Amino acid sequence: MSRLAAALLGGGLTVAASVLLREAAPGGAARWQRSNYRGNTVSLLGGVATAKGSVAAALGAGGRAGAAGALAAAVGGALGAVDDLDPGAPASKGLRGHLGALARGEVTTGAIKLLGIGASAMVAAAVGTRMGERAAIDPGETGTAVRSAAARGLDVLTSGALVAGTANLVNLFDLRPGRGLKAAGALAAPLALAGGPGAPLATGVLAVIVASWSDDLAERTMMGDTGANALGALVGTAFALHPSARVRGIGLGAVVAATLLSERVSFSKVIEATPVLRRVDGWGRTA
Repeated sequence: MSRLAAALLGGGLTVAASVLLREAAPGGAARWQRSNYRGNTVSLLGGVATAKGSVAAALGAGGRAGAAGALAAAVGGALGAVDDLDPGAPASKGLRGHLGALARGEVTTGAIKLLGIGASAMVAAAVGTRMGERAAIDPGETGTAVRSAAARGLDVLTSGALVAGTANLVNLFDLRPGRGLKAAGALAAPLALAGGPGAPLATGVLAVIVASWSDDLAERTMMGDTGANALGALVGTAFALHPSARVRGIGLGAVVAATLLSERVSFSKVIEATPVLRRVDGWGRTA
């Protein structure tokens, strides 16, 4: 039932929020308008709707997983909006740029987002894993293995890093219509199929993606940091709740590697130069 509730609430609220925000945009529609990579005017309100749908999907999932996902998505969306609406913020500074500015005593909205999402991700990981006290049951056995404080602390730390890292990674991919949605979907689909504590959250992510799809691909809206960070944080929470430590470890390693690679390599150039990736990237676009 939690999967169905997550999908219905997530998808339904995304659509409802899209309609309502078009009719009554906070601060006026112009405040949320931006030029995309082709110079077309698009609205960041699509990202606000995506963020609201992500929180709703988590609440629909219920339980500790739902609470963790709602916290991560809400903070990711709120801090993403702060960054999106800052008129003095550069289009992209990257991880190195924000940390470098922070080291010089310059607090950018990107740095605030980085630290805030990181902190909320740790809290979400602690909530979702019961302070790292996961069930550790082999097939055919019963009961829950007792874990040391060090093991629980490491679990929360790495799970929180996975939540925050995935939120950032989806945002890094959100440079073309639909690309961020496709990246989130590629992560969420196997998590939804795998079952386990994070499956309802992953199912909710897929519903939010479906609800956001047409406006984003048609270049009427874009997710921006608001939508990408919220949706990515929800995917990351689902990932962090996967019962396999090996899967979580591989996921964290891949997220960290991709993030570091993005500081030196343009994902857009790689995608454009790779025929298969270029076809997937262009799928569904109207132009």
